[in-house]
Amino acid sequence: MLAAGIGIPILAALNAQLGARIGSPVVAAVVLFCVALTGAVVAMMLTQGPLAFRHVPAQPRYLFLAGLLVCFYVLSITWVAPKFGVGNAVFFVLMGQMISAALIDQFGLFGAIQRPISVMRAAGLGSMALGLMLILKA
Repeated sequence: MLAAGIGIPILAALNAQLGARIGSPVVAAVVLFCVALTGAVVAMMLTQGPLAFRHVPAQPRYLFLAGLLVCFYVLSITWVAPKFGVGNAVFFVLMGQMISAALIDQFGLFGAIQRPISVMRAAGLGSMALGLMLILKA
C-alpha cells in the first residue's frame, strides 16, 4: 500500500503533464485508462485468466461505481494539478481519503470491518491532517 500511495502523486504529475502537452486532460485520461486496461488484462491472463468474468453479472450494480470514482479521480487530478500544483492537489486528495476512510470504518460501509473512531484514532487523524497542512504551507 505504501507503493500505491507513492504512485498517486507520480500518476498525477505524469498524467497532468500528458494532458498539458496534448492539450486535453480528457484525452490524457483516456490514454491512461487504455494503458491501465492493458496492464490489468496482462495481469489477469498471468494469474487466473478470464473465468471470473462469469460472476460479474450477478454482482450488485452499486459496486461498479468504483470505476466511475476512478474516472472522476483521474479526470480531476489531470485537470487540476497543472493549475493548482501536484502537491496542493494531492493534499486535498489525502484529506478526502482520510475523511472517507474514517467514515467507512466508523459505520462499516460497503462491507468494511467496523472500527469506531476512538479518541486515539481521532487524534491520529487530526495529527495527520495537521501534518498535511504543514507540508502544504512549507
